[in-house]
Amino acid sequence: MEFLTEYGLFLAKTITFVAAIFVIVSLVVSVGGRNKKSDKGHIEVTKLNEKFEHLRDSLRDAMLDDDEYKEFEKAEKKRLKEEKSQKKKAAKEAEKNKAEDSATQPERKRVFVLDFHGDIKASEVECLREEITTVLTLAKSTDEVVVKVESGGGMVHSYGLASSQLARITGKNIPLTVCVDKVAASGGYMMACVANKIVAAPFAILGSIGVVAQLPNFHKLLKKNDIDYEMFTAGEYKRTVTMFGENTEKGRSKFVEELEDTHVLFKEFVGEHRPQVDIAKVATGEVWFGLRAKSVNLVDELQTSDEYLFSQIDNADIYEVEYSFKKSLPEKLGIAAQGAVDRLLMTWWERLNISRWF
Repeated sequence: MEFLTEYGLFLAKTITFVAAIFVIVSLVVSVGGRNKKSDKGHIEVTKLNEKFEHLRDSLRDAMLDDDEYKEFEKAEKKRLKEEKSQKKKAAKEAEKNKAEDSATQPERKRVFVLDFHGDIKASEVECLREEITTVLTLAKSTDEVVVKVESGGGMVHSYGLASSQLARITGKNIPLTVCVDKVAASGGYMMACVANKIVAAPFAILGSIGVVAQLPNFHKLLKKNDIDYEMFTAGEYKRTVTMFGENTEKGRSKFVEELEDTHVLFKEFVGEHRPQVDIAKVATGEVWFGLRAKSVNLVDELQTSDEYLFSQIDNADIYEVEYSFKKSLPEKLGIAAQGAVDRLLMTWWERLNISRWF
């Protein structure tokens, strides 16, 4: 018991210290933000075909000796010359009979790749919405959007918005594939299930179709020290449970009722987008590794995102689209502090919950 008491005090001090740093940095960010506006952001596009070719060429250069490299260089020049000649010939042919060519020759497929690394607040949704808007200006139904999702979930409304952003893609009849290399659980899976196809690594974590809420209550501690806590509300259920007041059975019941309703909405959402899933079986809050997730139809294919994209390199032009912006020093410090707090909270969340199945 003494150990638990000391451990609790140590934890409280640690959280207080991190929170204090976060408050200080936030103040710095606030002051800095008044004096300087940050870059509103811009889109960066990388053609992954060229990246893969560069990797291949780097390895080849290291493997070939001088004579072999000269032979390769000679053959490569010949190939490029023939390729250029064929392109010119094809261009002339297309110019001659443009209407016929456009009707008979399919356009080369384009794949647009987006990344989403989710925290508790799904903060990256602001970048995601800009990336999706950019892609939708050019993407066609013959193209494909691949979103690499990594998230253990978080706030309901935040991940609801992230899911709605992905629904903009399918709403335009553009094929959407979500790749999961590590984890897409709870809110992360809420995003993934919007896709036409879910591809997961064999040991990626998926599922956790459930809702959870927890908070400490200090009422007894305040009462023991003769400290009154008063809260004023208008509306019977404006506040159902509280950290400092005395919680009632009526308030608890209403709070649980709201959680259950949120769970129902979550199940309906998954069922609407993945009708092949047995909701009663998977919506228990449990998680599955990729191999097991496929057996309950939570995923469609078992592959890493690298494998999935590399398999299309010869038949499609693959573009990685990223919305990025420059940050001032105060903003960088604020983001770092926020990340530290999120990691601390998630560490204790994992110890309390994920340890049950890991």
